[in-house]
Amino acid sequence: MLGSVLTIGAMQLPFLQDDNGGTVPVTNDSKGSYNVTKTANNESLADIIDNISPAIVGVINMQKADINNPFAPAQNSEQETGTGSGVIYQADNDASYIVTNNHVVEGASNIKIQLSTGKQYDSELIGTDALTDIAVLKVKGDLNIEPVTFGNSSGIRTGDTVYAIGNPLGLDFANSVTEGIVSAKERTMDVSTSAGTSSVKAIQTDAAINPGNSGGALINASGQLIGINSMKISSTEVEGIGFAIPSNDVKTIIDEIVKNGKVVRPYMGLALTSVDSIPRQYLEQLGIDSDQGVIVSQTDNYAGKVFNEGDLITKVDGQEIATDSELKSYIYQNKKSGDTVTFTIVREGKTQNVELTLRSTADQSN
Repeated sequence: MLGSVLTIGAMQLPFLQDDNGGTVPVTNDSKGSYNVTKTANNESLADIIDNISPAIVGVINMQKADINNPFAPAQNSEQETGTGSGVIYQADNDASYIVTNNHVVEGASNIKIQLSTGKQYDSELIGTDALTDIAVLKVKGDLNIEPVTFGNSSGIRTGDTVYAIGNPLGLDFANSVTEGIVSAKERTMDVSTSAGTSSVKAIQTDAAINPGNSGGALINASGQLIGINSMKISSTEVEGIGFAIPSNDVKTIIDEIVKNGKVVRPYMGLALTSVDSIPRQYLEQLGIDSDQGVIVSQTDNYAGKVFNEGDLITKVDGQEIATDSELKSYIYQNKKSGDTVTFTIVREGKTQNVELTLRSTADQSN
């Protein structure tokens, strides 16, 4: 089984106290009910799951056999090394496009897709982004499957009901559904990836996410995709702490991957946290009375010449921004490396404008 649940620890903001998690699998008990659950659009949950399930696929990582292993298959043959999940997000008569996690497909010599019917197809890897743990696959031909609809992940609220759909523990449990809530709409943490340590923003949920769920869908009560299930904190002391990459961030990344085959980002050198995800008592300690905007929680040496930790960003190039996602989406969609951006910030109660010249993710260490 591919390591489809990343081991993570919560990043500690300079001014917040948080806990770290350990790393062993957590099991969950299955529960059943004869009650019909009504969702936000008054459809039954079963109807929504029936509609969306065909778009949730199995992703099979095939790798070349080890020719030095006498027990491995014949030379040049491939063997299955792990499985995960994926989501069909776009389709036409010519092809279907699937988003999954980078760690699900990493190292693969070939990637197969299995539909809910059990039928398998070869897929083409369009591109990956290890830092955000996103990959895009393409299956040629018309699969006759309705893609999922993207929801607005910035509009979710703590306590909203969500459902995780994927293939926990492999394809024998394909299209399993678990129910939970949004435990927190935004968590920021440092995650170790094959491309280095990345600061990742994620939706926290207590919907059960197990090995094999990675790359699957986190949907809201209307059946819209609000996240891609990616990771969990697990230890004997921890239960029900899973994470999904927000759909707004996913959409930005997959558009870039499809366009360029990879993601080369303008880089700010800032760790950012949305105001609405920070408890009020901490905001009061920082002297912030706004209910929207983005707080600078950490800077690198370059950005630290312009920004201070605790700065509240309220506008970018004169455009008001309410969340971290809005700020990043504006930068990624409108700017490139070398551009200078004007930020309106509140520092020690005073509003001012500062300018930062963007770097590329390729030269972020400079």
